[in-house]
Amino acid sequence: MKSNFKRTGFIFSCVAPAVILFAIFMLVPTFNVFRLSLYQRSTFNPNEVFIGLKNFQMLLKDATFIRSMQNMLLLIVMVTIFTMGTALLFAGILTRESLKGQDFFRIVFYIPNILSVVVISGIFSAIYDIDRGLLNSILNLFGKEGILWKGEQHVIMSLVIAMVWQAIGYYMVMYMASMSAVPGSLYESAGLDGADRITQFFQITIPLIWTNIRTTLTFFIISTINMAFLFVSAMTGGGPNNASNVALLYMYNQKNLGGGYGYAMAIGVVIFLFSFALSALVNKVTEREVLEY
Repeated sequence: MKSNFKRTGFIFSCVAPAVILFAIFMLVPTFNVFRLSLYQRSTFNPNEVFIGLKNFQMLLKDATFIRSMQNMLLLIVMVTIFTMGTALLFAGILTRESLKGQDFFRIVFYIPNILSVVVISGIFSAIYDIDRGLLNSILNLFGKEGILWKGEQHVIMSLVIAMVWQAIGYYMVMYMASMSAVPGSLYESAGLDGADRITQFFQITIPLIWTNIRTTLTFFIISTINMAFLFVSAMTGGGPNNASNVALLYMYNQKNLGGGYGYAMAIGVVIFLFSFALSALVNKVTEREVLEY
């Protein structure tokens, strides 16, 4: 009895600090965001006026907010597809094929992930420059007219390229670690049965590392919401004409407007619920039977 009491006390003493910190820095701020979304309040004025769901009603009529949500969703879909697809492809090639300098390529692909978003944004802003940018310089060599890469028509794709370049190395290394654990005998048996490399990749590799793919996919989708805010802030500022504006940036800008703090918190609530629902949806859609080897 005394031993069980000591064990319970020890476990409580280990868990309690983490629970307290989680409550202080996560639960309390989250609750406060939901509470303030029901009030009208200025950033620099502590006075609060309860207005109920009026902030949310205004959101439904706010064309800029709706467009920012559409841009955010578009970035999530495109960046996720290109990043995960390319990371899996390169991981499969570097793991299964006998290439010289595999460690070199692994380092090269991973380097963008350790760079600051501001640095990456500066690099791509220089590449996209209308007059002296690398892309337009190449087009000019072939007699083609330069493209306004950060204009309304191409700004989303320009952001996608930068975000994919930044993230691909991290997930490629993670997938390489999972693929390396797959027994080579499975590939040998499949090869004897006539399965080519592509068939082996989709029938053996992907199913056996699916748990890792599923976990990283959910994490990546949520992190893309934050990364989109950072890249848009550093590269375009939401322009031109809100063509690249995303919900988090719109929320950040609204908080500094007169009486807009509560409105910004309402945007935060919508983003929170959207993230939660998206995570649950992805978790459900990607649910598969766990395969063992």
